Amino acid sequence: MSYDVTRATLRGMTHIPPPAEELRFLDAELRQLDARRAQLLVRRAWLLTSLQPVRPNLPTPAGPPRPETTAPGVQNVLLLLGGILLTVAAMVFTLVSWGHLGIGGRAAVLGAVTLAALGAPVALLRRGLRSTAESVAGLGLALTVLDAYALHEAAFPTADGVTYAAAASTLLAAVWTAYGVALAALPGPTAVRLPLPAALVCAQLPLALWAVASGGGPHTVTAAVLLTAAFDTVVALRVSGRSLRLVAAGGAFGTGGWGVLATGLLSLDAAGPGAAARAAALFALATAIALGAAWFAPRPALATGTAVAGGLFLVAGAGGVLRAVLPGGWTVLAYLACGVALLAAVRGPVAEPVRRGLALASGAVQACAVLWALPAVGVALLGPVAWVPHAWSGAPADAPAAATVDGFWPAHAATAPLVLAAVAAVLALAVRDVRWRPQALTAALVLAWATVLVLPAALELPYTVGLLVQGLATVAVLGFATPVSTGLAVLGSAGLALLSLATETGTLVVLGSLTVLFAVAAWRRRLAPVSASVSLVYATGLACAVGASLGLPPQHTALLVLAVPTAAALVAPRVGGTPVRVAVEATGAAAALVAVGLTLTDPPLLSLVLALCAVIAAGTAVRPDRRPAGYAATALFVLATWVRLAAWGITAPEAYTLPAAVPALVVGALRRRRDPGASSWTAYGPGLAAGLVPSLFAAWGDAHWIRPLLLGAAALLVTLLGARHRLQAPLALGGTVLSLDALHELAPYLVQVTDALPRWVPPALAGLLLLALGATYEQRLRDVRRVREVLGRMN
Repeated sequence: MSYDVTRATLRGMTHIPPPAEELRFLDAELRQLDARRAQLLVRRAWLLTSLQPVRPNLPTPAGPPRPETTAPGVQNVLLLLGGILLTVAAMVFTLVSWGHLGIGGRAAVLGAVTLAALGAPVALLRRGLRSTAESVAGLGLALTVLDAYALHEAAFPTADGVTYAAAASTLLAAVWTAYGVALAALPGPTAVRLPLPAALVCAQLPLALWAVASGGGPHTVTAAVLLTAAFDTVVALRVSGRSLRLVAAGGAFGTGGWGVLATGLLSLDAAGPGAAARAAALFALATAIALGAAWFAPRPALATGTAVAGGLFLVAGAGGVLRAVLPGGWTVLAYLACGVALLAAVRGPVAEPVRRGLALASGAVQACAVLWALPAVGVALLGPVAWVPHAWSGAPADAPAAATVDGFWPAHAATAPLVLAAVAAVLALAVRDVRWRPQALTAALVLAWATVLVLPAALELPYTVGLLVQGLATVAVLGFATPVSTGLAVLGSAGLALLSLATETGTLVVLGSLTVLFAVAAWRRRLAPVSASVSLVYATGLACAVGASLGLPPQHTALLVLAVPTAAALVAPRVGGTPVRVAVEATGAAAALVAVGLTLTDPPLLSLVLALCAVIAAGTAVRPDRRPAGYAATALFVLATWVRLAAWGITAPEAYTLPAAVPALVVGALRRRRDPGASSWTAYGPGLAAGLVPSLFAAWGDAHWIRPLLLGAAALLVTLLGARHRLQAPLALGGTVLSLDALHELAPYLVQVTDALPRWVPPALAGLLLLALGATYEQRLRDVRRVREVLGRMN
């Protein structure tokens, strides 16, 4: 295009249709495209159908069913069942049909069958039938047991049963071992594995049976069982076959467990040092077995577990000897001493898993000792709660009597402080690992505190000395300034306060001291929120105790308790940190609730206490960060007024509602002045509702004319003010109350008119009203919309 074309010529050459015409053109083109697309899709679907080959609807041939078991599994089950049935048949033949043959025939039949069963696995192994050879070998081993029984019945019927069983089991174990070794020596890749594990199972019996047959006592039989466990342990650690190791391990744990259990019973039943020493020797054997297994164990976890068992066996043996020579109250301390001495082995040249196991064994012994001492700690800590119903009944005779008002002191608890102190010392001195040392020191602190807690009762100290000791313990743990120590201090101080309830002087001194102690701790920033709260709690208790000491009734004591929230309100702004301020103010509020609860039975004093609480809340609201406390102050003032009015016997609702409504309206007016955009419902709604609605309900039940007249005048004034300032809340609430008040005044006359009219007049008037509403429905809707728009334009 030439650049000489003028703008007027270009405007005349280019035709741009109006937007409406161009939109109609685009819609027509899109409809045509949609129709053409639909035609093309139908044609495409027909072509795809015609190109697909027609396939006959024939069922798909199903494949062979999947087998649920494997062929080797079926084979093993069949062989096992066959061996079991043959063994049962041999037993029936031996036990039932034995008498039909002579001595020669019996020996010939059973011997021939046994030799055939024991020799058949050789031929089967040469043919590669190892599973069948296993089954036949098992049958042969079972037949040897029947041979031994038959030999006893035929040749040695008068022999001692236990002795014959010991000899037979020894011989069978040796024969089965030789048979298994012989089968394992056969050339070929396969071997029969059953005879050697079976020989090991049979070998569990000879030693115990020989000990019984020789007339040995319980110690001898137990030693035989432990020696069997030692043999199993050696086999489990030294033999390479997996099946044989599993059987040996099971035998070691089984026989070893029974042996240790029997040894423990013998140690507990020991009547003197001699019997205890014999049981200790058995424990030493069990310890040697366990530590030997730990030394040669292939896995660290197994080594640690067996070392733990060995350490416990050693402690049980040595502690049993000490228990036999010491008084009954020193038993736990004796075992604890052995457990602590076990730590010396940890310092020796032992493997790390063994060292860890011995340390765990020592820790388990110490934990059991602490558990034994816990009942004494619980009685010392919780027993003083029983002093609450017996407050100021007189000082008890000693510390145990003070701790067990309605209970009893645990038996043999005199050594509980020694147990707790010993474990605390071990934790503080023996644990050197940097990962566990903080936890160990914390546990040591807890145990040391528990030691001091039970010490007065354990030593039967005088009552006053017990209070002093527990107070010093509270001061000491509070000085550590850790969360755990602070918790211990709170628990100890609670028990101390409960113990002090026995005497009036003790209660006053202890509560005053605890108040000062925790106040000082809070001022020194040592967990200040907790310390400050606890100090105020004890100050509240001190105020109650002072009131009771002065002989004041509870409602008068409440005035003393109000000193606590007053002090909290004064101190809170001067303490550092928001958590401390919140804790102080919350505890002060709780003390105020206590004061209110003390005056519930005396309405005049209750009103006074509520008013004083309102003053405290108002003083708190002066602070910029505590402005919301002003709402609580207002509510408390109103509540105090209501209680006072109720105490005076005033029943008029306006006396209760107006003191709340007027301040609410004043606050709303101040808010509207500060924020002109605030809604009138938020600013004036609560005050107007509180002032008008209760009076409206009272007016409907009032037979006089003064209240409805004054209510109507007030509602009219509120309505006019709402219309003047175009405010929704005054207009709606005032108009509604004015209408209902007027309806109340017209109600008697309406009733008279209704009674004077004929019965058909009300339905007729209702029908005319409905017709009029239906005829002017649309106009009424427009009027309603207009009224809504007018109200919407108001604030």
